[in-house]
Amino acid sequence: MDKFTLHSHEAVLMIIDIQQRLASVMERREQVVKNAGILVDTAQKLGIPTVVTEQYPKGLGKTVDELSGKLDTDYVFEKIAFSACTEEVMSTLERLGRKKIIVTGMETHVCVLQTVRELLSLGYMVFVAEDTVCSRTRENHNTGLSLMRGMGAVITSAETVFFDLLKQAGTPLYKELSKLIK
Repeated sequence: MDKFTLHSHEAVLMIIDIQQRLASVMERREQVVKNAGILVDTAQKLGIPTVVTEQYPKGLGKTVDELSGKLDTDYVFEKIAFSACTEEVMSTLERLGRKKIIVTGMETHVCVLQTVRELLSLGYMVFVAEDTVCSRTRENHNTGLSLMRGMGAVITSAETVFFDLLKQAGTPLYKELSKLIK
């Protein structure tokens, strides 16, 4: 069942709309941003490309400082569609040639859901880290997760993604990165 296993050479981290004004009204903002940060740090150490989208940044602000300060990516795209699967984003994913997408973002039942649905329909394997996505209400968050699970996305957690990508303990990289989850 290798399609359900994450390997750094096959993966892309996608951060959907974790923006200043949007994040400020989220129920689980602190936890989501912290866990998304763990994925950003892990992706950067493992050479996993990170794609970032920002929904109407004039109104919703840029990516939150806690993440933007860590990001080392040229792949930041503005959008107005709810799905992050814009022409620019899809062209980037195609160029990267990786078929496993780790998804984090806001809101679970809107932009995250519509992005995941489109990625799945295009043949990508999608891993949604449940503790790195959120909505303004728990009900909408749960609805989004349920729908994505039903569509075939793997619903996981930041820590599960972390361990799946690292594969083993005892390495210098594990020792360095394990500080992120303590």
